[in-house]
Amino acid sequence: MNAPVDVSFFPRAAKPLSSYKPYWAKRFGAAPFLPTSRAEMDALGWDSCDVVLVTGDAYVDHPSFGMAVIGRVLESQGFRVGIIAQPDWQSSEPFKALGKPNLFWGVTAGNMDSMINRYTADRKIRSDDAYTPGDVGGKRPDRAAIVYSQRCREAYKDVPIVLGGIEGSLRRIAHYDYWSDKVRRSIVVDSKCDLLLYGNAERALVEVAHRLARREPVEEITDVRGTAFVARSAPEDWFELDSTEVDRPGRVEAHLNPYQTTSEQAASRGGVCEAEASEKGGTGGPISDGLTTDGPIKGGVQPIRFIREAGRVSAAVARPPRERTVIRLPSYEQVKSDPVLYAHANRVLHLETNPGNARALVQAHGEGATARDVWINPPPIPLTTAEMDLVFDLPYARSPHPRYADAQGRHDGETKIPAWEMIRFSVNIMRGCFGGCTFCSITEHEGRIIQSRSEDSIVREVEEMRDKVQGFTGVVSDLGGPTANMYRLGCSSPAIEAACRKPSCVYPGICQNLTTNHNPLISIYKHVRTLPGIKKVLIGSGLRYDLAVKSPAYVKELVQHHVGGYLKIAPEHTEEGPLSKMMKPGIGSYDRFKQLFEQFSEEAG
Repeated sequence: MNAPVDVSFFPRAAKPLSSYKPYWAKRFGAAPFLPTSRAEMDALGWDSCDVVLVTGDAYVDHPSFGMAVIGRVLESQGFRVGIIAQPDWQSSEPFKALGKPNLFWGVTAGNMDSMINRYTADRKIRSDDAYTPGDVGGKRPDRAAIVYSQRCREAYKDVPIVLGGIEGSLRRIAHYDYWSDKVRRSIVVDSKCDLLLYGNAERALVEVAHRLARREPVEEITDVRGTAFVARSAPEDWFELDSTEVDRPGRVEAHLNPYQTTSEQAASRGGVCEAEASEKGGTGGPISDGLTTDGPIKGGVQPIRFIREAGRVSAAVARPPRERTVIRLPSYEQVKSDPVLYAHANRVLHLETNPGNARALVQAHGEGATARDVWINPPPIPLTTAEMDLVFDLPYARSPHPRYADAQGRHDGETKIPAWEMIRFSVNIMRGCFGGCTFCSITEHEGRIIQSRSEDSIVREVEEMRDKVQGFTGVVSDLGGPTANMYRLGCSSPAIEAACRKPSCVYPGICQNLTTNHNPLISIYKHVRTLPGIKKVLIGSGLRYDLAVKSPAYVKELVQHHVGGYLKIAPEHTEEGPLSKMMKPGIGSYDRFKQLFEQFSEEAG
């Protein structure tokens, strides 16, 4: 099950973040905090900002806050970066606080979708906001990414707008909006941004920033992975593929086991594989199970058919190169009026998430003279461990901006920011998730490939937190990420990883190509808990039981040193029906984990 290769060190076919020539303003050095006012810019000796970031969150200079990461990464490339946090959106004047950006605006709604932040599930306005000093609500508008983009355009209409963040990532194609109960257009169209950067955007943003610094027109920057934009003309030398050739619209049948061979899948339906039966000289008709067709689908490609006795499948039709292929999704007008096509478009979006084989997507918005295409490039190439270390080792202050301090100069009193308080003493060790759970959107934003930091980088951050963060008592609240125990887990082979089209590596069972070695994670836990000044290391992130039980040594380390004696589970973990619909581990994994938990708890006394 476990390959000897460490998947964290697969080479990535992308320009390293550290290989760019720094912009000339690198001479100014790193700022204690990115400036939020003209006075702060003057203190740094700046006459202008190269990039101005606009966010719906208060400015917390910590690697768990997206705009702090983006700002520090751009600063490390030599750019002068300012931040306008939670501006008054009633006019464009507050957006002029730092002057005209030399290169571009960077806009985000914040760490949360602004509608989730502003409203409850009953569509009632919240009175609080965890990303605002004092937990005060009402500091950001509805659909903040759209509103901020509009105000930036009003302030300086000739400055390019680069949109990013979770709100942009999850709304990059036509999408259902719960609060208005309708399908809305791509946020690229509604915000009128020049570029949308989706997912973890460091790689794309650094490339875009340097190209804009070289005075390349933003409308010509159309080839960067992880970006979306309104296509102004049909590109040359590209092959357009209809989305129905990737996914068949219609009723979704019961999940097939992706680890069965074609013969095994056919046998489970009372038939045989057509190709094998043909070799044996059999004949017969197809099984009518919703997976067959009376003829080739568009483009002449004949799908695999399950038949009782067999004929022969026609020869495969050559496909155009994936890197020059774009998949045409149903248009906005089609998906807003047809739930089947809406579901189909979203399935295709999920299928095209593996950076190794994903193709570009295009979706039309409007008809006739107003028609325009939203073009979505393939996902960004994941960061290597060295690049993850570079990002997390930047000089974060690890605290809110001084402007938010109370009368005593502290941030844990009446002006405390709850979201910062939650992660104040935690460390993010990895990104991404290959679980593919149907209720979760992590894959759409962070991707399916795990990006892990090195043990040295993680230990350095813990030591810095211990030595510099006010109020640290020796307790690390979390060493985690989207899933606590996916650190350094992934495919055993770069070639297999690049070719894989499965939406999940662990459902309905753990893939035979997935490494499940928890030893690197155990090493980190042991190292951190033995550091001077560290009294306790807790694991607050959720974990996968099905992966954890593959390593009893991991469960032992977790139970005896990193939890408080209780096992928290979601209510559905006792019900196979909901679990199967959610594509989560079955009851068996939970039962086995519970047994190990109780065993090691008793051993620890």
